[in-house]
Amino acid sequence: MLILAFDTATPAGSVALVDGERTLVSRYFDVGLQHHQRLFVEVEDALKMAGCTFDQVGAIAVSIGPGSFTGLRLGLSAAKGFCLARELPLVTVSTLEVLAARLPFARHPVCPMLDARRGEVYTALYDTGAGRPRLLEAPRALAPQALMAERAGVPTLFTGDGALAYRELVAACPQAVQAPFPCSRPEAAALGWLALARLEAGEVADLVSVEPEYLRGPGVGT
Repeated sequence: MLILAFDTATPAGSVALVDGERTLVSRYFDVGLQHHQRLFVEVEDALKMAGCTFDQVGAIAVSIGPGSFTGLRLGLSAAKGFCLARELPLVTVSTLEVLAARLPFARHPVCPMLDARRGEVYTALYDTGAGRPRLLEAPRALAPQALMAERAGVPTLFTGDGALAYRELVAACPQAVQAPFPCSRPEAAALGWLALARLEAGEVADLVSVEPEYLRGPGVGT
């Protein structure tokens, strides 16, 4: 089944078309938080590059949060619009899980960190040793210093723009490993891959009740 997946949770958005075990197209657009300027153009261009039409899309997948309030609202609104207009199922996936999925078969637990501003990060903990992320600790928002104190001395693989923003704290944390920077952004192809398994299991979102998973109230810079 052809899945149109897109992520607008962080300043670097992405769009992908995933067809079963293949990624047909994957595109980034790093335009800050002005995703409304690019999202629909990128979707249209991705379909053209793949030689597909929207009639061939069987499902929509979107990152549900945490992340930018503006970006999450835009992404979910666009996803709902596509689904309602074309009667397509919607699959939602945690932004943190998408980040963890970019580091499969890791020897250590994977700890995604998204910069939440105001001196905090959004984070969770996953085991990706079997390939697909398995949640170990639920998503939450907290100070990066508190997170490093919790993981001190425990082998942990950190990733995400929060890990880059607080790289000195990560580097000073005993047994911490920093993932390479190309893995630090959510990627729509990984989102589509995760969504496919959910779709096959019948785990689709209710278009009326689904809301972004903010984890924290709105504030400046979100």
